[in-house]
Amino acid sequence: MNVHWHRRDLRAADNSALANAASFGPVLPVFVFDRQILQHGSSVRVAYMLDALSSLGKWYHEHGSTLLVTRGDPREVLPALAEAIDAENVLWNKDYSGLARERDADVRQALAEQGVRRASYHDEICHEPGSITTNDGDPYSVFTYFGRKWQDREKEEPHDAPDADKLVDPTGLSVPDRWSSTLPTLDDLGFDEPDATLQPASTDAARERLESFCAEDIYRYDDRRDYPADGCTSQLSADLKWGTIGIREVHAATVEAAERADTEDERESVEEFQSQLAWREFYTHVLFFNPEVVTENYKEYENSIEWREEPEHLSAWKTGETGYPIVDAGMRQLLSEGYMHNRVRMIVASFLTKDLMLDWREGYDWFRERLADHDTANDNGGWQWAASTGTDSQPYFRIFNPMTQGERYDPDAEYIKRYVPELADVEPEQIHSWHELSETQRRRLAPEYHAPIVDHSERREAAIEMFEAARGE
Repeated sequence: MNVHWHRRDLRAADNSALANAASFGPVLPVFVFDRQILQHGSSVRVAYMLDALSSLGKWYHEHGSTLLVTRGDPREVLPALAEAIDAENVLWNKDYSGLARERDADVRQALAEQGVRRASYHDEICHEPGSITTNDGDPYSVFTYFGRKWQDREKEEPHDAPDADKLVDPTGLSVPDRWSSTLPTLDDLGFDEPDATLQPASTDAARERLESFCAEDIYRYDDRRDYPADGCTSQLSADLKWGTIGIREVHAATVEAAERADTEDERESVEEFQSQLAWREFYTHVLFFNPEVVTENYKEYENSIEWREEPEHLSAWKTGETGYPIVDAGMRQLLSEGYMHNRVRMIVASFLTKDLMLDWREGYDWFRERLADHDTANDNGGWQWAASTGTDSQPYFRIFNPMTQGERYDPDAEYIKRYVPELADVEPEQIHSWHELSETQRRRLAPEYHAPIVDHSERREAAIEMFEAARGE
């Protein structure tokens, strides 16, 4: 008897630990609502997770098994379950965050004390931390060289889902009473219903998104990925975060798409999407070797940056009321969908850290609260890139102009108007020059929409001075 402990791998197919468990013998799948982990949760992310767990539970039921769940400390409930059902092995997939690694070490120790064999498997990314290094054996701090090696490395093939005869029906087993096949509600877990409308969370839904993307949009990705109105992105970020689809399956689909490409431009577009998968892994490696970056700047000299404290500006940024249309559209998409287009994420992050001159950690915490796809490594890497405090980051003197960014990537203001209805009847030219209009003009065109809360040109100069002072220049 083997126990597979699901965590951020809420799928049956392309699951390394589950496939290995099935090769050893019958498998009982379980999930633990870890109270310590839930302390860092949010209603949006927990709602997405519950949807994914519900789908996974249905898959197991259809294959003659049951996904058992409980609430508690994995250090206690897993050894107790293993003892009660006389399990020989407990297996799971690795998680590379500092908190998860500490917990997993404790679980291994608790199982060892009971004489239960345990094993963890590389699964979340294509190449495990430490497997792609400089020629001197050090982890990379610059993506370019990491990305080249990542692209050249052979990738594992996806794992098949286990056959039904490899899955355990727990009926008749001496399962402790605290385990159940019934999922708790958000309220049970201490969370409110999210305001955002989330995309379906399941392997079937993820595969539909992947298939649709690889059929067409992946061939336009290089040219159109930065245009939020186009929808020319995979929408797989939450699926990869929660593991409703495996990274090997995603990569294999992109390889097949490249083989179907008709032109060199199309093949290069596929490679550009693959490079985004590499960026995801790069930040996972950075976090693994530098766990302190969750709360500290990667670049030490930046610790002397004197970020401003302006609660009213932070509140306006969070609610999408800054008077900068592309920024407000992005922040409102975040509130309504638990998601934001990647180019817009960069724009709003630059605006917070360079125009408002507020600490990137304020933005990171808000994204963690509101994003269904929040991933510690990727969000931290992205925020520190925008704030010019991280590895391979945007130079501090290159500051996004939110108006020109909106004009360049949303020229018809289609995206802006979708999320900022106050501007629905305003011409794109006027939207993109909103900061230049007089108060009378703005009031006449869109009386319900805000005037800019800061002057970009002035704040740009102030931000450069702030960074130069921190660098001692």
